[in-house]
Amino acid sequence: MRAWLRGFLLSCLLIATAASAHEMSMAEMQVREMAPGEFIWQWTATEKRAASDDLTPVWPETCTAEMNLLHCGKGGMQGTLSVNGVGKTYSAALVKVYWLDGQSRVYTLTASQPTVHLYGAADDRRGMGEVAWAYTMLGIEHILTGVDHLLFVISLLFLVGFKRDLLWTITAFTAAHSLTLALSALGWLALRSPPVEASIALSIVLVAGEALHEKQTLARRWPAVVAFLFGLVHGLGFAGALKEIGLPENHMLVALLTFNVGVELGQLMTVAAAWALWRVASRWSHVAQARTATLYGIGAVASFWAWSRVLAIFA
Repeated sequence: MRAWLRGFLLSCLLIATAASAHEMSMAEMQVREMAPGEFIWQWTATEKRAASDDLTPVWPETCTAEMNLLHCGKGGMQGTLSVNGVGKTYSAALVKVYWLDGQSRVYTLTASQPTVHLYGAADDRRGMGEVAWAYTMLGIEHILTGVDHLLFVISLLFLVGFKRDLLWTITAFTAAHSLTLALSALGWLALRSPPVEASIALSIVLVAGEALHEKQTLARRWPAVVAFLFGLVHGLGFAGALKEIGLPENHMLVALLTFNVGVELGQLMTVAAAWALWRVASRWSHVAQARTATLYGIGAVASFWAWSRVLAIFA
C-alpha cells in the first residue's frame, strides 16, 4: 500500500511540474512603415516580462537602427531579419510588418528557423519549404509542451493497451482534431477558449477513469468512437495555439497542414516513448500498482484543471 501511495504522489508531482510548460509562449513585434524606407517598431505587451529582455532583433544590412526607428533607404527593408534568443523564454517571435501601401505580413521565427527574408515590400516570397518547416516544428513543440493533450493520449494508451485497436483509436483522434483544427483556423468554427479548455480537462478525467476498471463500457467497446468525439474538442485547443501564432496569407494551407503534421509527429513520438517504457516496465513485478497510481495521478491533476477552468468560464 505504501508503494502504491508513493507512486501516486510521485505521479501527481511530475504531472503538476510538467503542467507549467503547457502554453506556448509567443512574443509579438510590430513594424510599421511610416514613410518610404522609414519604419518604427516595438514589442507588444506580453504576460511575461518585457520581450526586449530576452529577444534582440537583427535587422537587414540595408537598415540602420536608432532606438525604435529603422532607416532602410529607398529600397525599403530588404534582406535577412533574425531574432536572437528565440526558443528560450519564448517559443516563437511573430513579426508583423505593416507596409506603407496598407498591406501587411506576419513572419514566424522559431529556434529551428530563426531568420526570414524580407523583400522590401509586402510581396511575401518565402519559399513553401521555409513555411512548412517552421510550422512543423511549432506543431511538434505544441504537442510536446501541451501537457493536457499528452495526458489524454497517455490515458488512451492505458485504456486500449498496445493492441490492434490502438491504431484505430489514435487514427480516430487524429482525424477528429485535424477536422476542428482546420475549421477553426480557417474561421468557419469559433468557440470561446475557457469552455474548450475545461472540456479537454474533463476528457482526461473520463478516459483515465474508464482505464481504471475492467467493465465493458462504451469506452472499452468502442475506444475509437470516444477518441473521435473528444478529439473534436482537442482540435479546438490546437486551433487556439495556432491562432496565437498566426498564419501566413500566401501559404495559409501549407502552414495549417504542416502544423497539423507536426502535432501528429509529436503524438507519435509520445506513443513510441510510452511503448518503450512499457516494454521495460512489463518486467517489473509492481507494474500493476504503478499503472493504478499513474492513472489516479492523471485523474487528480485533470480534475484540478477541470474545476479551475470551469470557474474561469464564469470569471
